[in-house]
Amino acid sequence: MAGRPRADRSGTPLHEGLVVGSHGRHCVVEAPDGQRRICHPRGKKSQAVVGDRVQWQASQDEGTIERVLERRNLFYRQDEIRTKSFAANLDQVMILIAAEPEFSEQQLTRALIAAEAEDIKPLIALNKRDLTRPYERAWQRLAHYRRMGYAVQPLALTRDGEADRTILLPVLHDRSTLVLGPSGAGKSTLINLLVPGARAQTGEISQALNSGKHTTTTTTWYWMDDARRTALIDSPGFQEFGLHHIEPMQLAALMPDLARHAGECRFYNCTHLHEPGCGVLAHVTADALDGAISPQRHRIYGELFAELSASRY
Repeated sequence: MAGRPRADRSGTPLHEGLVVGSHGRHCVVEAPDGQRRICHPRGKKSQAVVGDRVQWQASQDEGTIERVLERRNLFYRQDEIRTKSFAANLDQVMILIAAEPEFSEQQLTRALIAAEAEDIKPLIALNKRDLTRPYERAWQRLAHYRRMGYAVQPLALTRDGEADRTILLPVLHDRSTLVLGPSGAGKSTLINLLVPGARAQTGEISQALNSGKHTTTTTTWYWMDDARRTALIDSPGFQEFGLHHIEPMQLAALMPDLARHAGECRFYNCTHLHEPGCGVLAHVTADALDGAISPQRHRIYGELFAELSASRY
Protein backbone atom coordinates (compact mmCIF):
# COMPACT_ATOMS: atom_id res chain seq x y z
CA MET A 1 0.00 0.00 0.00
CA ALA A 2 3.00 2.31 0.36
CA GLY A 3 4.13 4.63 -2.41
CA ARG A 4 2.42 7.18 -4.57
CA PRO A 5 -1.40 6.95 -4.71
CA ARG A 6 -3.00 5.78 -7.93
CA ALA A 7 -5.40 7.96 -9.88
CA ASP A 8 -8.81 7.42 -11.46
CA ARG A 9 -9.61 8.29 -15.09
CA SER A 10 -9.99 11.98 -14.24
CA GLY A 11 -6.54 12.04 -12.68
CA THR A 12 -7.85 12.39 -9.09
CA PRO A 13 -5.55 10.49 -6.68
CA LEU A 14 -6.87 7.19 -5.27
CA HIS A 15 -5.58 6.09 -1.87
CA GLU A 16 -5.55 2.56 -0.48
CA GLY A 17 -6.77 1.76 3.00
CA LEU A 18 -8.27 -0.78 5.38
CA VAL A 19 -11.90 -0.67 6.55
CA VAL A 20 -11.75 -0.77 10.36
CA GLY A 21 -15.33 0.16 11.26
CA SER A 22 -18.73 0.03 9.62
CA HIS A 23 -22.39 0.77 10.12
CA GLY A 24 -24.70 0.28 7.20
CA ARG A 25 -23.12 1.90 4.16
CA HIS A 26 -20.77 4.18 6.12
CA CYS A 27 -17.22 3.06 6.88
CA VAL A 28 -14.11 4.17 8.73
CA VAL A 29 -11.03 3.66 6.54
CA GLU A 30 -7.51 3.55 7.95
CA ALA A 31 -4.63 4.77 5.79
CA PRO A 32 -1.16 3.15 5.91
CA ASP A 33 0.03 5.92 8.27
CA GLY A 34 -2.74 5.06 10.74
CA GLN A 35 -4.97 8.06 10.07
CA ARG A 36 -8.69 7.32 9.81
CA ARG A 37 -11.62 9.01 8.11
CA ILE A 38 -15.26 8.42 7.27
CA CYS A 39 -15.84 7.09 3.76
CA HIS A 40 -19.01 6.49 1.77
CA PRO A 41 -19.46 3.99 -1.07
CA ARG A 42 -19.92 5.11 -4.64
CA GLY A 43 -22.75 2.84 -5.78
CA LYS A 44 -23.47 -0.74 -4.74
CA LYS A 45 -20.31 -2.12 -6.35
CA SER A 46 -18.12 -0.36 -3.81
CA GLN A 47 -20.01 -1.66 -0.74
CA ALA A 48 -17.30 -2.52 1.78
CA VAL A 49 -17.15 -4.41 5.07
CA VAL A 50 -14.66 -4.44 7.92
CA GLY A 51 -11.42 -6.09 6.82
CA ASP A 52 -11.73 -4.98 3.20
CA ARG A 53 -8.82 -3.34 1.43
CA VAL A 54 -10.22 -0.46 -0.58
CA GLN A 55 -9.26 2.35 -2.91
CA TRP A 56 -10.76 5.66 -1.83
CA GLN A 57 -10.82 9.25 -2.95
CA ALA A 58 -10.55 12.22 -0.59
CA SER A 59 -13.45 14.66 -0.44
CA GLN A 60 -12.89 17.52 2.04
CA ASP A 61 -12.68 15.88 5.49
CA GLU A 62 -14.32 12.60 4.40
CA GLY A 63 -13.88 10.25 1.45
CA THR A 64 -15.53 8.07 -1.17
CA ILE A 65 -14.81 4.38 -1.64
CA GLU A 66 -14.19 3.85 -5.34
CA ARG A 67 -13.30 0.19 -5.33
CA VAL A 68 -13.16 -2.81 -3.01
CA LEU A 69 -10.02 -4.83 -3.74
CA GLU A 70 -10.27 -8.59 -4.25
CA ARG A 71 -11.12 -10.50 -1.07
CA ARG A 72 -9.53 -13.70 0.21
CA ASN A 73 -12.81 -14.58 1.92
CA LEU A 74 -16.00 -13.10 3.36
CA PHE A 75 -17.64 -14.45 6.51
CA TYR A 76 -21.39 -13.88 6.40
CA ARG A 77 -24.83 -15.28 7.17
CA GLN A 78 -27.95 -15.18 5.03
CA ASP A 79 -31.60 -15.78 5.79
CA GLU A 80 -34.63 -15.60 3.51
CA ILE A 81 -34.70 -11.80 3.59
CA ARG A 82 -31.21 -10.39 3.98
CA THR A 83 -27.49 -11.07 4.00
CA LYS A 84 -25.37 -9.94 6.95
CA SER A 85 -21.62 -9.69 6.33
CA PHE A 86 -19.40 -9.83 9.41
CA ALA A 87 -15.89 -9.23 8.00
CA ALA A 88 -13.56 -9.98 5.10
CA ASN A 89 -9.99 -11.24 4.65
CA LEU A 90 -9.96 -13.24 7.88
CA ASP A 91 -7.37 -15.75 9.04
CA GLN A 92 -9.63 -17.32 11.65
CA VAL A 93 -12.96 -17.11 13.45
CA MET A 94 -13.10 -17.52 17.22
CA ILE A 95 -16.53 -18.83 18.20
CA LEU A 96 -16.91 -17.90 21.87
CA ILE A 97 -19.44 -19.94 23.84
CA ALA A 98 -19.96 -20.41 27.57
CA ALA A 99 -20.63 -23.27 29.95
CA GLU A 100 -23.50 -21.18 31.29
CA PRO A 101 -25.92 -20.13 29.89
CA GLU A 102 -25.95 -23.37 27.92
CA PHE A 103 -24.84 -22.88 24.34
CA SER A 104 -26.80 -23.94 21.27
CA GLU A 105 -25.05 -26.73 19.40
CA GLN A 106 -27.07 -25.92 16.29
CA GLN A 107 -25.87 -22.29 16.30
CA LEU A 108 -22.31 -23.50 16.84
CA THR A 109 -22.66 -25.88 13.90
CA ARG A 110 -24.04 -23.11 11.67
CA ALA A 111 -21.08 -20.83 12.44
CA LEU A 112 -18.61 -23.66 11.80
CA ILE A 113 -20.26 -24.44 8.44
CA ALA A 114 -20.06 -20.77 7.42
CA ALA A 115 -16.34 -20.75 8.28
CA GLU A 116 -15.70 -24.01 6.41
CA ALA A 117 -17.52 -22.64 3.33
CA GLU A 118 -15.06 -19.72 3.15
CA ASP A 119 -12.00 -21.80 4.10
CA ILE A 120 -11.50 -19.82 7.32
CA LYS A 121 -9.91 -21.60 10.28
CA PRO A 122 -12.37 -21.89 13.21
CA LEU A 123 -11.42 -21.88 16.89
CA ILE A 124 -13.99 -22.81 19.55
CA ALA A 125 -13.41 -21.01 22.86
CA LEU A 126 -15.36 -22.34 25.87
CA ASN A 127 -15.65 -19.77 28.64
CA LYS A 128 -16.44 -20.08 32.37
CA ARG A 129 -14.27 -23.06 33.23
CA ASP A 130 -14.49 -21.88 36.85
CA LEU A 131 -18.10 -23.17 36.94
CA THR A 132 -17.05 -26.76 37.55
CA ARG A 133 -20.18 -28.84 36.88
CA PRO A 134 -21.65 -26.74 34.04
CA TYR A 135 -18.20 -26.67 32.45
CA GLU A 136 -17.79 -30.45 32.64
CA ARG A 137 -21.15 -30.90 30.90
CA ALA A 138 -20.25 -28.37 28.20
CA TRP A 139 -16.80 -29.90 27.67
CA GLN A 140 -18.39 -33.32 27.21
CA ARG A 141 -20.87 -31.91 24.66
CA LEU A 142 -17.85 -30.72 22.65
CA ALA A 143 -16.11 -34.11 22.70
CA HIS A 144 -17.07 -35.04 19.13
CA TYR A 145 -15.93 -31.61 17.90
CA ARG A 146 -12.50 -32.27 19.38
CA ARG A 147 -12.47 -35.70 17.74
CA MET A 148 -13.24 -33.99 14.41
CA GLY A 149 -10.07 -31.93 14.84
CA TYR A 150 -11.55 -28.61 15.93
CA ALA A 151 -9.42 -26.71 18.44
CA VAL A 152 -11.37 -26.10 21.67
CA GLN A 153 -9.78 -23.60 24.07
CA PRO A 154 -10.86 -23.51 27.76
CA LEU A 155 -11.25 -20.00 29.23
CA ALA A 156 -12.18 -18.40 32.55
CA LEU A 157 -12.38 -14.76 31.57
CA THR A 158 -13.89 -13.46 34.81
CA ARG A 159 -11.46 -15.23 37.15
CA ASP A 160 -8.14 -15.83 35.42
CA GLY A 161 -7.85 -13.23 32.71
CA GLU A 162 -4.06 -12.94 32.62
CA ALA A 163 -3.64 -16.70 32.24
CA ASP A 164 -6.16 -16.66 29.38
CA ARG A 165 -4.30 -13.76 27.78
CA THR A 166 -1.04 -15.72 27.93
CA ILE A 167 -2.71 -18.72 26.29
CA LEU A 168 -4.50 -16.77 23.55
CA LEU A 169 -1.80 -14.34 22.40
CA PRO A 170 0.24 -17.00 20.52
CA VAL A 171 -2.97 -18.33 18.91
CA LEU A 172 -3.89 -14.85 17.66
CA HIS A 173 -0.39 -13.62 16.75
CA ASP A 174 0.04 -12.36 13.17
CA ARG A 175 -3.59 -13.19 12.34
CA SER A 176 -6.85 -11.33 11.83
CA THR A 177 -9.46 -13.01 14.03
CA LEU A 178 -13.19 -12.41 14.11
CA VAL A 179 -14.75 -12.95 17.56
CA LEU A 180 -18.24 -14.36 17.25
CA GLY A 181 -20.63 -15.32 20.01
CA PRO A 182 -24.03 -14.97 21.63
CA SER A 183 -24.76 -12.49 24.41
CA GLY A 184 -23.60 -13.69 27.81
CA ALA A 185 -20.64 -15.67 26.48
CA GLY A 186 -18.10 -13.02 27.56
CA LYS A 187 -17.22 -11.37 24.24
CA SER A 188 -16.84 -7.85 25.68
CA THR A 189 -14.67 -9.17 28.51
CA LEU A 190 -12.47 -10.98 26.02
CA ILE A 191 -12.05 -7.91 23.80
CA ASN A 192 -11.17 -5.67 26.76
CA LEU A 193 -8.70 -8.26 28.08
CA LEU A 194 -6.84 -8.66 24.80
CA VAL A 195 -7.08 -5.04 23.63
CA PRO A 196 -6.61 -2.74 26.66
CA GLY A 197 -7.38 0.33 24.55
CA ALA A 198 -10.50 -1.12 22.96
CA ARG A 199 -12.90 1.36 24.55
CA ALA A 200 -10.81 4.28 23.36
CA GLN A 201 -10.69 2.90 19.82
CA THR A 202 -14.43 2.25 19.85
CA GLY A 203 -15.08 5.77 21.11
CA GLU A 204 -12.92 7.26 18.37
CA ILE A 205 -14.79 5.38 15.62
CA SER A 206 -18.20 5.98 17.21
CA GLN A 207 -17.56 9.69 17.54
CA ALA A 208 -16.75 9.89 13.85
CA LEU A 209 -19.75 7.85 12.77
CA ASN A 210 -22.09 9.69 15.12
CA SER A 211 -21.39 13.03 13.52
CA GLY A 212 -24.37 14.28 11.54
CA LYS A 213 -26.39 11.43 10.10
CA HIS A 214 -23.96 8.66 11.06
CA THR A 215 -24.64 6.14 13.80
CA THR A 216 -22.57 3.97 16.10
CA THR A 217 -20.45 1.30 14.50
CA THR A 218 -21.56 -2.32 14.81
CA THR A 219 -18.36 -4.08 13.70
CA THR A 220 -14.90 -2.92 14.77
CA TRP A 221 -11.32 -3.85 13.88
CA TYR A 222 -8.81 -3.60 16.76
CA TRP A 223 -5.04 -3.71 16.38
CA MET A 224 -3.42 -5.70 19.18
CA ASP A 225 0.13 -4.55 18.47
CA ASP A 226 1.96 -1.39 17.43
CA ALA A 227 3.22 -3.12 14.29
CA ARG A 228 -0.42 -3.59 13.20
CA ARG A 229 0.01 -7.26 12.27
CA THR A 230 -2.35 -8.86 14.81
CA ALA A 231 -6.01 -7.88 14.77
CA LEU A 232 -9.19 -8.76 16.63
CA ILE A 233 -12.58 -7.98 15.07
CA ASP A 234 -15.56 -7.50 17.36
CA SER A 235 -18.91 -8.41 15.79
CA PRO A 236 -22.51 -7.73 16.79
CA GLY A 237 -24.34 -10.48 18.62
CA PHE A 238 -26.94 -12.57 16.85
CA GLN A 239 -29.92 -14.77 17.69
CA GLU A 240 -30.14 -16.58 14.36
CA PHE A 241 -27.49 -17.66 11.88
CA GLY A 242 -28.97 -18.29 8.44
CA LEU A 243 -27.16 -20.49 5.92
CA HIS A 244 -29.32 -19.84 2.88
CA HIS A 245 -26.21 -19.21 0.79
CA ILE A 246 -25.30 -22.90 1.19
CA GLU A 247 -26.75 -25.51 -1.17
CA PRO A 248 -28.38 -28.46 0.65
CA MET A 249 -26.20 -30.99 -1.19
CA GLN A 250 -23.11 -29.02 -0.13
CA LEU A 251 -23.82 -29.33 3.59
CA ALA A 252 -22.21 -32.72 4.23
CA ALA A 253 -18.93 -31.61 2.66
CA LEU A 254 -18.81 -28.70 5.16
CA MET A 255 -19.30 -30.95 8.21
CA PRO A 256 -16.01 -32.86 8.75
CA ASP A 257 -17.54 -35.87 10.51
CA LEU A 258 -20.03 -36.41 7.67
CA ALA A 259 -17.57 -35.49 4.93
CA ARG A 260 -15.21 -38.24 6.11
CA HIS A 261 -17.72 -40.92 5.08
CA ALA A 262 -19.69 -39.23 2.27
CA GLY A 263 -17.50 -40.93 -0.34
CA GLU A 264 -18.53 -44.36 0.92
CA CYS A 265 -22.17 -43.99 -0.18
CA ARG A 266 -23.64 -46.26 -2.87
CA PHE A 267 -25.29 -43.35 -4.71
CA TYR A 268 -23.39 -40.24 -5.85
CA ASN A 269 -26.37 -37.98 -5.04
CA CYS A 270 -27.03 -39.45 -1.59
CA THR A 271 -28.69 -37.05 0.84
CA HIS A 272 -27.36 -39.07 3.83
CA LEU A 273 -30.83 -39.17 5.31
CA HIS A 274 -32.49 -42.43 4.24
CA GLU A 275 -30.75 -44.05 1.26
CA PRO A 276 -29.62 -47.70 1.36
CA GLY A 277 -25.87 -48.15 1.32
CA CYS A 278 -25.25 -44.68 2.85
CA GLY A 279 -21.74 -44.45 4.29
CA VAL A 280 -22.75 -41.60 6.57
CA LEU A 281 -25.73 -43.38 8.14
CA ALA A 282 -23.55 -46.45 8.75
CA HIS A 283 -21.36 -44.40 11.11
CA VAL A 284 -24.08 -42.65 13.14
CA THR A 285 -23.64 -43.94 16.68
CA ALA A 286 -23.59 -42.63 20.24
CA ASP A 287 -20.33 -44.52 20.88
CA ALA A 288 -17.21 -42.39 21.27
CA LEU A 289 -15.39 -44.09 18.41
CA ASP A 290 -12.91 -42.63 15.97
CA GLY A 291 -14.86 -41.69 12.85
CA ALA A 292 -18.25 -41.90 14.56
CA ILE A 293 -21.02 -39.38 13.83
CA SER A 294 -23.08 -38.48 16.87
CA PRO A 295 -26.88 -38.81 16.55
CA GLN A 296 -27.16 -35.15 17.62
CA ARG A 297 -24.88 -33.99 14.80
CA HIS A 298 -26.79 -36.04 12.25
CA ARG A 299 -30.09 -34.67 13.56
CA ILE A 300 -28.78 -31.10 13.12
CA TYR A 301 -27.65 -31.99 9.60
CA GLY A 302 -31.13 -33.28 8.78
CA GLU A 303 -32.79 -30.13 10.12
CA LEU A 304 -30.45 -27.88 8.13
CA PHE A 305 -30.93 -29.95 4.98
CA ALA A 306 -34.72 -29.63 5.29
CA GLU A 307 -34.49 -25.88 6.00
CA LEU A 308 -32.24 -25.15 3.02
CA SER A 309 -34.25 -27.40 0.70
CA ALA A 310 -37.50 -25.66 1.66
CA SER A 311 -35.99 -22.22 1.00
CA ARG A 312 -35.39 -23.12 -2.64
CA TYR A 313 -39.05 -23.77 -3.47
